[in-house]
Amino acid sequence: MPKGSKSKSWITILIEIVEVFFKSARQGSRGRTWNQHVVPYDNGWAVKRAGNKRITSKHRRQDTAIRKAKRLARKYKADVIIHRQDGTIRDRINYD
Repeated sequence: MPKGSKSKSWITILIEIVEVFFKSARQGSRGRTWNQHVVPYDNGWAVKRAGNKRITSKHRRQDTAIRKAKRLARKYKADVIIHRQDGTIRDRINYD
């Protein structure tokens, strides 16, 4: 390596790459979403966060489940995905 050269050692380059990777992972990715699904559950309806196995809340009527899902979606700037009794998607409301 000639004197006055501004080349970096491999360890410095590696450290910079790792820092860029972790910085982009924090900023560029939202990770899991806060989208709320209103789904049929037992003899009623449930609100469930996207990707969760457990439900957030149970309701006898779909309209009360939708109100709960809307409140959560507004809080987290997410979507509400409303399902029909057969599980297909009926509607989607965006609160971004």
